[in-house]
Amino acid sequence: MASSLPKSPLAPAAFPTLLEIDGVKFATISAAVKYQNRPDVMLAKCIPGTSIAGTFTQSATRSAPVLDCQKKLGGSEQNGAAILVNAGNANAFTGQKGIEAVQAIVNATSDATQIPAGRVFTASTGVIGEPLPFDRITKKLTELNANLAPDKITEAATAIMTTDTYAKGAMAVCEVNGNKIKIAGIAKGSGMIAPNMATMLVYIFTDAQVAQKKLQNITTRLVNKTFNCITVDSDTSTSDTLLFAATGASGIDASESTVFESAVQSVMQDLAHQVVCDGEGATKFVEICVTGATDEASAKTHAMSIANSPLVKTAIAGEDPNWGRVVMAIGKSGAPADRDTLSIWFGDILVAENGWVSPSYEEDLAAKYMKSEHICIRVDIGMGSSNMTVWTCDLTHGYIEINADYRS
Repeated sequence: MASSLPKSPLAPAAFPTLLEIDGVKFATISAAVKYQNRPDVMLAKCIPGTSIAGTFTQSATRSAPVLDCQKKLGGSEQNGAAILVNAGNANAFTGQKGIEAVQAIVNATSDATQIPAGRVFTASTGVIGEPLPFDRITKKLTELNANLAPDKITEAATAIMTTDTYAKGAMAVCEVNGNKIKIAGIAKGSGMIAPNMATMLVYIFTDAQVAQKKLQNITTRLVNKTFNCITVDSDTSTSDTLLFAATGASGIDASESTVFESAVQSVMQDLAHQVVCDGEGATKFVEICVTGATDEASAKTHAMSIANSPLVKTAIAGEDPNWGRVVMAIGKSGAPADRDTLSIWFGDILVAENGWVSPSYEEDLAAKYMKSEHICIRVDIGMGSSNMTVWTCDLTHGYIEINADYRS
């Protein structure tokens, strides 16, 4: 494990069983990029015919690996694809050295896997501003390639961790025209999590056959409903990358299947929720549901204002039903709102309505509800019919401890 911290109290009971995805193999190795005596490099190799879609951080200070991956989307599918990820160093804000590191890793991966350099996608996660010791990675590529196997996706999920307290995986199986299709995904993410793509590293694989443009459309649309609706600390990373690989090994075309798209969304949402549940120092998973907004963009603006408010998040950590902080977050968001049409619920408890505390509100009941590990805050704006749900976690002293010592 990358982190010496105890596992998040919100963690799943166990890592899920991820079925093998035909057409992709995985390998991991310890390269000591930063961490000692643990796997910190992951390689995935996909068969010819694999289509690749992706979404990336919108940060103006994107890392060299992100910029390289963005340029390669939409390339020829006939040569397969390779994905190489290292943990411990983000290779971000490293100037020309960062570009050279990416090129060296891409070329070494291409040589080892016999995948053209234009189909090698890399990612780096960890500390920003320190040159990546890429030679520690490149000298491991031959061994990595030799160890590729279809049943090592769980090890891959572990190798890409940084401050994560547990590995994250999700699985779905669906039927398209009577044929089974498998979808498996892994993710890393714990801090520096805020929407603007997907806010972490995420890798999803399916044996379905999906044309690249269609796969990209599906990916972009579903990311906006899942990963772009979570936040831990409102900070967007320089290195966020999501890649979705459709190997086509099943021979089943799922390009137009709504069942397939729904299954992909379930995998993405599962992984997104796991990232929130592993939010640095988190003790509570929080759902923010905004209804009655003038439009969807306004609903999301309100929801994210609540979810990102340090005052709201610390009140939740302290199990204080301080609904006034929710009122504050709505008022400051900048989206249309009217004090006298707002209604606020903590779970099923109506706490405020018509610009004032609800006559039925009992603080003792709300305080009892706030002791739950899973909290739902619902706000009806009372001005329209648009809705949005986002997910976050509380803000505890543990977040400060983790990030005060992050580079040590």
